[in-house]
Amino acid sequence: MTKISKAACIGGGVIGGGWIARFLLAGIDVDVFDPHPEADRIVGEVIANAEKAYAMLTGAPLPPRGRLRFCPTLAEAVAAADWIQESVPERLDLKRRVLTEIDAAARPDALIGSSTSGLLPTDLQRDMTHPERLFVAHPYNPVYLLPLVEIVGGAKTSVATIQAAMERLLPIGMKGVHIAKEIEAFVGDRLLEALWREALWLIHDDICTVETLDDVIRYSFGLRWAQMGLFQTYRIAGGEAGMRHFLAQFGPCLAWPWTKLTDVVDLDDALIEKIGRQSDEQAAGLSIRALERIRDENLVGILQALKGGDGGKGWGAGKLLKDFEQSLWAEGGSATKSFDPSKPLRLVETKVSPAWVDYNGHMTEHRYLQAFGDTSDALLRLIGVDLAYVEAGQSYYTVESHIRHLGEAKLGQAIHSTCRILSVDEKRLHLFHTLYDTATGEALATAEQMLLHVDSKAGKAVPAPAAVLDKVKAIASAHAALALPEGAGRYVGQKR
Repeated sequence: MTKISKAACIGGGVIGGGWIARFLLAGIDVDVFDPHPEADRIVGEVIANAEKAYAMLTGAPLPPRGRLRFCPTLAEAVAAADWIQESVPERLDLKRRVLTEIDAAARPDALIGSSTSGLLPTDLQRDMTHPERLFVAHPYNPVYLLPLVEIVGGAKTSVATIQAAMERLLPIGMKGVHIAKEIEAFVGDRLLEALWREALWLIHDDICTVETLDDVIRYSFGLRWAQMGLFQTYRIAGGEAGMRHFLAQFGPCLAWPWTKLTDVVDLDDALIEKIGRQSDEQAAGLSIRALERIRDENLVGILQALKGGDGGKGWGAGKLLKDFEQSLWAEGGSATKSFDPSKPLRLVETKVSPAWVDYNGHMTEHRYLQAFGDTSDALLRLIGVDLAYVEAGQSYYTVESHIRHLGEAKLGQAIHSTCRILSVDEKRLHLFHTLYDTATGEALATAEQMLLHVDSKAGKAVPAPAAVLDKVKAIASAHAALALPEGAGRYVGQKR
């Protein structure tokens, strides 16, 4: 699968900054051009939010973060990129001018995507020398979390360009959907505009407040849409007879005068003030950045839930996340670092994320087990038990764990873990992990674990192959010279 080797982003606002974060966290170097005097601050805040979200989103090993460079000119920013994303304000004259500049300075084989939310690609590519490589790549905010990209070609866009764009999105965890015909606002924004228009009438006519309207969405059909969309939701509503029955039963309702979708509400000063005042009350003093963080945490939770859908196979955006994580494990999970085997191996570095804390603001019990499980996984990758090894039918299974809680890990705290191999034979691996406060060096918890090497297809313990045993025995031999860690061999309830 062809991947993006270097990206350029022209414009670093809400959408452009989201693209930058998505590329960087996928390990792609990004050159940026944005004349805004505070572009570096704005982009930096978006990246910081993205990193917090990714820390909650996945435990898979992300590639080293790409390099970010702000360039003084547009030409310098796009010169070496193979994917160029334009995200300047939504004005046709401005976008045409910028895209023509990009076209003149970019590599001949570079793909050029526009983040426009509604302008037609045929209109955008009018003045380009190489219009065949221009396409709309319309994402949704936040770009670093929501995976969908609407791919729309213009009259002069080549089929090869559309295919290449779709292919290059998958390795960065995004899903391209090809919109077959150009249409203003494409598909997503057409649906949103219809809902938005009706919502404005409901506020205008004092049917409800903005908070009530949002509650109607988020406590009901919004939850259904998040995982099943519109048509599949209505298929279920049709019962065993399915969609045809649903259409027969509810189709006639479309002729009833329920909505004002064909009428345009007058957004006069009074209505703008009403909506603005109600929106301020709804926000209850929360800043935009705070609302973004709440949004991101909620989206992560939904994505994680969908990752376990369909009996663990993943569903919708959750399946996409699961597939993306599989690729991260396959590519980065086997990477080894330089370790000193004469010391306990320092294997996991992380921070206590909002998703990891309880009502006291402390890390919850099962997250300690997760941290220690991640430590065991890191050791297994180090000795060659990676994703390919597991997919081939063998792995180490944890059969016993004993965790001691010695201190408190709190929200935002930097923590790391070490691993000591206590003993190893052809089937068993006896480990001792310690979780530390990175800033103070205080031990927060320990875990002692016994793992068995298993043939998962046969469902029984079997000897590990020589290639794995040689690696793990070399580490265990060096660790044998260390003093036995305090707490090793303890049992539940034992006095100190």
